[in-house]
Amino acid sequence: MTGGRLHALRARLRRDQWGVTALEFAVAGPVLIVLLMGIFDIGHMAYVSAVLHGAVEESARNGTLEAVDTAAQDQAIASIVGNVAPGVTIAVTRSSYYDFSDIARPEAWNDANSNGTCDNGETYTDENKNGQWDADIGKSGNGGANDVVVYTVKATYKPLFPIPGLTNRDNSRTLTAIAVRKNQPYALQSSYGSAAGSCR
Repeated sequence: MTGGRLHALRARLRRDQWGVTALEFAVAGPVLIVLLMGIFDIGHMAYVSAVLHGAVEESARNGTLEAVDTAAQDQAIASIVGNVAPGVTIAVTRSSYYDFSDIARPEAWNDANSNGTCDNGETYTDENKNGQWDADIGKSGNGGANDVVVYTVKATYKPLFPIPGLTNRDNSRTLTAIAVRKNQPYALQSSYGSAAGSCR
């Protein structure tokens, strides 16, 4: 091929646009698709979170009544969240306290070595009446009249648009909602326990 013909071929190839669109889409298409899936995934996660928090707040309000059926309230949350996150599993914990200031407070004890733990031989006051020292004075369950209840719900579901890095290895996501409520004064509130014990 002579130099002139080679030069003409190069000039023609430079002007040729055939296939450029397909090439550009091959480069930009996957990025755009992942970006759109990420937007859909984050939007769905925000929606599930909003529905979960709303259901937990409603259930926590209902839980302040004397005759509440906590199992029915938990099932209601699973049903509500299940409408927007099919196959969701719900894990519920309730911890009750005498007062708001007791939340996450340990039972009183004689911390002789100042290490923050009730060690062997140190004495404590069994304030929650369960026969052992607890780093969190809360009792499991919905408590009684005037008790403060910390209601924690974890919802685990498989995202509709799973994105690597945003989901767990088993392709699931867990969202948590917490509500704190004070039970209504439908009876006299039981007081702190005062029995002494010794750590083992």
